[in-house]
Amino acid sequence: MSSSKEKISKPQGNKGAKARDPKKSKTPSTVLDKIVFAVRALRGGPKGSSRPAIAKFLKSEFDQDNATALKMALKKGVSSGVLVQTGQSFRVADDPVEEVVEEEGVEIDDTKLGIGEATAADGDTVTVSYVGILDSGYQFDKASTFTFVLGAGDVIKGWDSGVTGMKVGGKRKLVVPSKFGYGKRGCKPDIPPNATLHFSIKLKSIE
Repeated sequence: MSSSKEKISKPQGNKGAKARDPKKSKTPSTVLDKIVFAVRALRGGPKGSSRPAIAKFLKSEFDQDNATALKMALKKGVSSGVLVQTGQSFRVADDPVEEVVEEEGVEIDDTKLGIGEATAADGDTVTVSYVGILDSGYQFDKASTFTFVLGAGDVIKGWDSGVTGMKVGGKRKLVVPSKFGYGKRGCKPDIPPNATLHFSIKLKSIE
């Protein structure tokens, strides 16, 4: 999918709690401070942000590219209660938890099952090929190779839920309602507001 994809989520109402704006925070100095900054900026959902997404953010924003330092800081953050870990995702303990948008309505049809024991899960870097069309049959997008971090908000919500559980070589057809796609805004010029999206996806690799 194009870089214009975004996660559809909304913060949970919580009287007296205010979401912190990373742009207004002081410049982080320690690796853990930078991780906290990254998690808040990425807004990865109720589970937080995946380790690969955090690492990518630190590299681009702070030129921080030390896997060992990242691992140690994440461990320290969890043990000290600054971070909460769920699988391979992390959120800031004191921040409001984002409400999950119900995923009912994303239709999944496995047209070919993949091979191997590994299944795509949150935090995995996956590579797919795909074709996307509208109800009218108009093809709005396609790619032979597209790589993203699953569950990190890199793509629309319908993809995060629709690709989860696939195995390498597997093929799926997804029918994504607008609320799990581009919603009322659409994505000009090819995707109109409130559009239902149809995808044919093949999973090429899981990392």
